[in-house]
Amino acid sequence: MLCDFHLHTCFSGDSDTPPARQIEQAIALGMKQICVTDHHDYGVQTQCDFRLDLDAYFPAMERLRQQYRDQIRIEIGVELGLQCRVGAYLEELAGRYPFDFIIGSSHFIDGQDPYYPEYFQGRSEADAYRRFFESSLKRVQTLDCFDSYGHLDYVVRYGPTRNQNYSYEAYQDLIDPILKTLIEKGKGLECNTGGLRYGLGHPNPCEDILRRYRQLGGEILTIGSDAHSPEQVGYGFQTASRLLAACGFRYYTVFHRRKPEFLPLDA
Repeated sequence: MLCDFHLHTCFSGDSDTPPARQIEQAIALGMKQICVTDHHDYGVQTQCDFRLDLDAYFPAMERLRQQYRDQIRIEIGVELGLQCRVGAYLEELAGRYPFDFIIGSSHFIDGQDPYYPEYFQGRSEADAYRRFFESSLKRVQTLDCFDSYGHLDYVVRYGPTRNQNYSYEAYQDLIDPILKTLIEKGKGLECNTGGLRYGLGHPNPCEDILRRYRQLGGEILTIGSDAHSPEQVGYGFQTASRLLAACGFRYYTVFHRRKPEFLPLDA
């Protein structure tokens, strides 16, 4: 079973699952290693509090790491909401805590999360998508406080027609520079199976983007379910393994103390 490197617990504002339940589900699935990556989005106003209490999070996760050490390897991570205007804060935070792995994600664009319909009001779906990718490009060019870039086309989960009218080619002028920047900086790209769970028929990002990343020389690839509850842990991983192999990948990546380790997809 592939290792799940994108999991949420009740330390995230949008989950009520105790960390132990996520861990036990991963053990039941036969995973050898996981990384808990609870949300930390700083400096945003939203209906849900996405600020992570890191001073409570780390001691709790360390206790669980010791409790389950003979059954599974537990890495302590975070999903940072990237925003250039709080870049100094994010860089300092990434260096202050002993994270094993940091996902960098774009959740808020101009103060709005595409999860909510308000993001799409007053502009076409295509313009909303383009604005998302423009912001994402600026963030990966500017910030270095992460190890792998999360769910690159997250916005299509929530668009008015979702991915019905979406394609990599339509936004290639923005997506290619994102991929090239990640590669140049030694950052990874995440294959997030949440898109499969949302009924898109594709992960986030879609196969065309994953294939293009590989064509450009991208090698650091992390895999995560974006699970917020136990039944979502490892969702779609068998499908992901097959499609990633078809995109040219033979290995995927896990992290320990912010250093990449490569594992075969067919292990």
